[in-house]
Amino acid sequence: MLASLANAWKIPELRKKLIFTMSMIVVYRFGSHIPVPGVDIGAVQNFINQGSAGVLGFLNLFSGGALTRFAVFALGIMPYITASIILQLMTMAFPALKELAREGEAGQHKITQYTRYLTVALALAQAVGYTVLFRQQGAIPNLGALNFYEIVITLTAGTTLLMFIGELITQRGIGNGISLLIFASIVSGLLPGIVKLQTMGIVSILVIIAIGIVVIAGIVLVQEGQRRIPIQYAKRQIGRRMTTGGSTYLPLSINMAGVIPVIFASSVLMLIPTLAQFFPDLGPMAWMQVHLGPSSWGFLVLEAIFIIGFTYFYTAVQFDPIERANDLKKYGGFIPGIRPGKPTAIYLDKVLTRLTLPGAIFLAAIAVLPNILISVMNVPFYFGGTSILIVVGVALQTMKQMESQLLMRHYEGFLK
Repeated sequence: MLASLANAWKIPELRKKLIFTMSMIVVYRFGSHIPVPGVDIGAVQNFINQGSAGVLGFLNLFSGGALTRFAVFALGIMPYITASIILQLMTMAFPALKELAREGEAGQHKITQYTRYLTVALALAQAVGYTVLFRQQGAIPNLGALNFYEIVITLTAGTTLLMFIGELITQRGIGNGISLLIFASIVSGLLPGIVKLQTMGIVSILVIIAIGIVVIAGIVLVQEGQRRIPIQYAKRQIGRRMTTGGSTYLPLSINMAGVIPVIFASSVLMLIPTLAQFFPDLGPMAWMQVHLGPSSWGFLVLEAIFIIGFTYFYTAVQFDPIERANDLKKYGGFIPGIRPGKPTAIYLDKVLTRLTLPGAIFLAAIAVLPNILISVMNVPFYFGGTSILIVVGVALQTMKQMESQLLMRHYEGFLK
């Protein structure tokens, strides 16, 4: 691993990307420690750390602790994730957006613009909500019209800047910009959490470490697992040249959606208990806080269902069997024993559906089971299955992208 990092550092282009990515992450962490004006940070921390605000503690994890400081980046990148979910759902539901998505780079650019606009709108609404909520808790003692405007605009601008930073990392850095920001947020809370483990017994600590190793090994195994569909290409004559036929394979990953379903499920489920924070005296909202909090059984069951559903949804977005079958037919490829065209599309859809099921169940199990064990063992900090899935998944994706750069220059990669 260290030798691979040394090789990566020797490549000027890759070194520039690494330095740029690290610089952007430093900017992100710096902004996570600058509080907005006129806020009592102590009151905010007391409210978030108390048991009734468990949902805010969960959201604080994804903001890298910025919410407890009510910093410029307190909203984190979650408004952008939510906007992406809404746009992808609308793309599947509305023919006009679906046609736009098929227009290639120009259409994707339009959808990206819509996502940005929606992100700003969601961040503005969330900033207003947080400002009102913390005002009710006495964390903003002198909330005048000017101060209210200043706080809301600062939080909205912070999320907009984060969205811009994520896109810059994707374009000019090592890729996966938004995922890397979430990765940095979660990892930043790991060291303080490890320090808190000192309050537990040695046996409990060893059990937690063992569970973590098993979970990480399982995540890597499933993320790297794939079903290889054999593809045969027939000989074709193009002009005066005869192309030689050959055989290859079409790799179908067990978990083609990666960690996106986990992030999507967490984002959607956070909406309900977050709204409940603003109306704590209403009967239904009080019930939601108790039964749909991040550590409740209701939340865990819904999270598992949402992860499975989003896994199938995002896999369908990523891989279109009809389009892939048409591409194979166009270039003279076929699956041995399967007729080209519609039979190939049906076969690929059948294989992908069966392959996605164990991957979706695995994602749901990894996201839920460690949370149950952590709750039973009374672990003094939150770093559950969802966090582990995101950290390991993003790390694997990033290493693969760096590996492709290394292989272009005949260096050994990270993954063998």
